[in-house]
Amino acid sequence: MRPPRPLGMMWRICPRLRDQGRRLLNRPFSDPTASIWSRPGPRPPARAYVPPAERKRFYQNVSISQGEGGFEINLDHRKLKTPQAKLFTVPSEALAIAVATEWDSQQDTIKFYTMHLTTLCNTSLDNPTQRNKDQLIRAAVKFLDTDTICYRVEEPATLVELQKNEWDPIIEWAEKRYGVEIGSSTSIMGPSIPSQTREVLTSHLSSYNMWALQGIEFVVAQLKSLLLTLGLIDLRLTVEQAIQKWGNIEWAHDYELQELRARTAAGTLFVHLCSESSTVKHKLLQE
Repeated sequence: MRPPRPLGMMWRICPRLRDQGRRLLNRPFSDPTASIWSRPGPRPPARAYVPPAERKRFYQNVSISQGEGGFEINLDHRKLKTPQAKLFTVPSEALAIAVATEWDSQQDTIKFYTMHLTTLCNTSLDNPTQRNKDQLIRAAVKFLDTDTICYRVEEPATLVELQKNEWDPIIEWAEKRYGVEIGSSTSIMGPSIPSQTREVLTSHLSSYNMWALQGIEFVVAQLKSLLLTLGLIDLRLTVEQAIQKWGNIEWAHDYELQELRARTAAGTLFVHLCSESSTVKHKLLQE
């Protein structure tokens, strides 16, 4: 078993990951024992855990170490655990560094609701909704029926032109990238997605592991779009571009927009760091 690595040393080891993470997240980012997660009160049914709001920081140093099941997070001399009191273990050193950075970025108060990578890891480890791989894939593919960029309006002309200029290139990219037919529609029923398109995209998502699929579904739920999510994962879009193409969000408060950006960025980074595809990891670290 390797001894714990101080966080400063870890960042020097992975400068490219550090820079990519900062570009994706654009902002800083649960007690390592079960008690911090299992306070009294009903837990709402959700795709992922709803973490406690805040707590005073109780640790000084954050490090990672390699155990039998993967990489672990150490808060001083205590091992981080999941809400179900399982040992918090992640499959890659890069993901461990990213999670450790969330914890190290906390100031006097731990703001659990900003720690999206930690929450996604907890969801992957505990699987509170007990969904299998096929169910996660079906949940993501189902968004094709209501995909944000496939719905169009017929007026005003300025918005029609904006949709054409911003959304058509993404649909065209996806059709060419995956060899499928998608299209768009102004009907309230939405576009008619061919069954072959669903089969191809289902097959593509099947190439990801369970951890990555948790991240994919998380991002899809933020953007209400499988196509924008695929564009993010394939590095066709940046987080900022995906949010701009997501639609008119002038109604949103600044905090809501920042939260959408942070969640989308964290989910995208999570997919890359959890992906079984060495090509995806290589592309991320080389950017």
